[in-house]
Amino acid sequence: MADISVHTPEREAEFGDYFALLKPRVMTLVVFTALVGLLVAPVSLHPFVAFCAILFIAVGGGASGALNMWWDADIDAVMKRTARRPVPSGRVSGGEALAIGLALSGFSVLMLGLATNWLAAGLLAFTIFFYAVVYSMWLKRSTPQNIVIGGAAGAFPPMIGWVAATGSVSLESVLMFALIFLWTPPHFWALALFMRSDYDDAGVPMLTVTHGRRSTRRHILAYTAILASFAVWLGFTSAGGPVYLVAAVALNAWFLKGAWEISRRDEDMAEADNFAVEKAFFKFSLLYLFIHFGALLADAALRAGGII
Repeated sequence: MADISVHTPEREAEFGDYFALLKPRVMTLVVFTALVGLLVAPVSLHPFVAFCAILFIAVGGGASGALNMWWDADIDAVMKRTARRPVPSGRVSGGEALAIGLALSGFSVLMLGLATNWLAAGLLAFTIFFYAVVYSMWLKRSTPQNIVIGGAAGAFPPMIGWVAATGSVSLESVLMFALIFLWTPPHFWALALFMRSDYDDAGVPMLTVTHGRRSTRRHILAYTAILASFAVWLGFTSAGGPVYLVAAVALNAWFLKGAWEISRRDEDMAEADNFAVEKAFFKFSLLYLFIHFGALLADAALRAGGII
């Protein structure tokens, strides 16, 4: 982490500033996908144990966010979309962010192990380590494959939820992992296409910076095609069902169409309409995972009711 001079805070830190360290918007996806992984598993947990498991997974996800904000404060300070975060804005010190991240990491892993099983706790510990150390400290600043490999950190929650319920890893949990892992690159690369100046200013070797937008457009199409095959495959496992299959086919057909349109555009076309296609693809990608995992949950409810 480079030395930086943070902004003079406009006010003293409040509870909301410390909560923002946990990246609550990212935590929403962590909680939801972990919950789905837990609920679609073939083994049921007591409701209180299930609640505790999701709570501790959420806390672990928040710990990762705090550690990331501590380490990335220097580049966050020069990127428009992150400059107002608690650490670069000076409202929370880097030391506080580090202490909170470490404390919550230890607490979440220990409590998840006690509440469910130590394999789930081990996966949570590895997820925190992967995001804070492998991705934030190494990959993000050293390779344009940062998002590709680093996406694993955000892909573990449904697997952790599944393992918390069953005590083991299975094909279903691996495919849920793959769904998020393969979704991450096209999602972030679409954002990078119309936010490239931020990554240029921060010196982050995003694919758009190192290989250019033309190459990034081709990569989005390739990864979306691979993603579609894995997304549909999940529908044929015990975790899937008719609702998921219909949703997966429709969503991935639209996603592929969007990726194809992006791949056919040049920068003159994109700038002429202010990256409208890229922005639409990015916005849809935000719904993409929630709908897929929501469909898994719907099929689980139908199975529980004896309808399928």
